[in-house]
Amino acid sequence: MAHLLFRLRHVTDEEAQEVRALLFERGFDVYETQAGFFRLGVDAIWLRRDDQRDAAEGALDAYQKERQADQRRAFEQARARGENPTLWRRFMAHPVQVALTLAAVLVIVLLTLAPFVGLHAP
Repeated sequence: MAHLLFRLRHVTDEEAQEVRALLFERGFDVYETQAGFFRLGVDAIWLRRDDQRDAAEGALDAYQKERQADQRRAFEQARARGENPTLWRRFMAHPVQVALTLAAVLVIVLLTLAPFVGLHAP
């Protein structure tokens, strides 16, 4: 019976390719599914053989720990160089997008709180 090995939703293309390459190099019998047009399915990589389950999960765990350490290291280096993303840097890079997002948040907050504004006791 197939076993869900790795969900691909909210995963970068780079990471998905690395996972595919890892599983292919190690010789695991896997296949991939797509969620489809209406997103009713699951974007995932599935393992066909149960006897490979522990080895595949172990390989993925090791890969994810290594990737997390690499990403953490890259973030710390960017912070040390003063290049880490902040709200101000995003605003300077994309002022219209940030302003529209903040305006949308403000409108949502106002619409949410509007029914309660007149309920205070005199």
